[in-house]
Amino acid sequence: MLERIGNCRIVEEVASGGMAVVYRAVQDPLGRTVAIKALKSSAATEENVATRFEREAKSLAMLQHENIIHVYDFHRERGALFIVMEYVQGIDLYDLLEKSGRLPYDVAAIIAVQVARALDYVHYRGIVHRDIKPANVMLSRAGGVKVMDFGIARDTSFGDLTEAGTGIGTPAYMSPEQVLGDKLDARSDIFSLGVVLYQMVTGKKPFVEDEKRSAMHKIRLEKHVGARKLNPDLPRELERIIDKCLEKQPRDRWRSAQHMVMALERFLAKHVEMNHHARLVLFLRAQNVVTELEAEEYLNVGALGGEKHGALPNMQARIAVRAGMVAHAITAGVLALMLGLIHVAPLGATPATAATAQIGGTATPAAKRAFVRVHAVPWAKITIDGKDGYVTPMQKAIELPEGKHTLTFEHEGFAPIERAEEVVAGPEANARLITVDFCKEGKPTGAASETCGASP
Repeated sequence: MLERIGNCRIVEEVASGGMAVVYRAVQDPLGRTVAIKALKSSAATEENVATRFEREAKSLAMLQHENIIHVYDFHRERGALFIVMEYVQGIDLYDLLEKSGRLPYDVAAIIAVQVARALDYVHYRGIVHRDIKPANVMLSRAGGVKVMDFGIARDTSFGDLTEAGTGIGTPAYMSPEQVLGDKLDARSDIFSLGVVLYQMVTGKKPFVEDEKRSAMHKIRLEKHVGARKLNPDLPRELERIIDKCLEKQPRDRWRSAQHMVMALERFLAKHVEMNHHARLVLFLRAQNVVTELEAEEYLNVGALGGEKHGALPNMQARIAVRAGMVAHAITAGVLALMLGLIHVAPLGATPATAATAQIGGTATPAAKRAFVRVHAVPWAKITIDGKDGYVTPMQKAIELPEGKHTLTFEHEGFAPIERAEEVVAGPEANARLITVDFCKEGKPTGAASETCGASP
């Protein structure tokens, strides 16, 4: 093993791939721990490979973003090439998925939004990564997410070394246009990130080779299985974000990584109440990637749930607890109402007459129970008979008295849509479905085109 590279003292080899080896080293003048990526001698003799390696160093050196590995230096020594870069203590997403199977959906969304921010930054600078996959996403022990390995990135400030008609990347994560060897733009990276996000929330890749068809054939021609079929606990909103990433035609995907960032941030605002870095540290602690003591170095006691050795706060569990509290409150309210009716009923009334209303001298049964399910594209705040409190997506049906009701659907990018619906009594299983699609029937008021993902 090498002992020194430039002013860096090699400590150990930490990883090795087909073309490069990565060492942990100490930069002596600063006492800073760094990572050194060395191109293997067998690969360095190939002109294109060596050129790509040098371009990776130059491309990364121009990028300064919290979600991208930083490059400090580049060396040529004894005919070999070395990139000196930031050393990240943690675990890459590939190893984390091997360890945990699939991730909680809030953790997956936090990772995805940080990768999307990195992509938005590089896309603005004319760079397409072309190899977004779990092995190129690093999670630090402090809860940060870093995108790595720009070795096959296309930088418009340099010429493209890839010949037309040549697919380059990792097959299972390629976009359809990448499979065909077409010229790529930023939306190709968005497709690849969609594959990674799908894998994080389901534990499986959306396009897997089988005896009849290759993964690349499926990427080009076959629809993926819905993520909620593999993980029923996944919120529909996040499934829709994934589905938009995985559209076959680039024009049907998110217009940019920034649009995907905004969609993920809206989702996370509803599902994660703590600092995103803290949530990742807590998850890594639960997976024994970081120890209790290491977690305490990055988080205060409050972020750990109020006690140093407390259980891992689980957002989904907290939501379930809240739902239970609401259900208890509703039950208590119903019981109080029933007791009130019993006390105010006439003394000689029978139970039947206490539960009826006098209309024109004839006893009429009280309103029967009816149920409706509501669905809005992309989402909506719902007011029923002037009373609000519902926001889609919703898992459960809404209980209403039998009869006519007015439903108003509101979305920030469109004028409100009002529906008058006649609801018939029946069991919850037969609940009527009421659907509103703002993108098709709404009147835009501002950001509607961005909400509906119209092509530029």
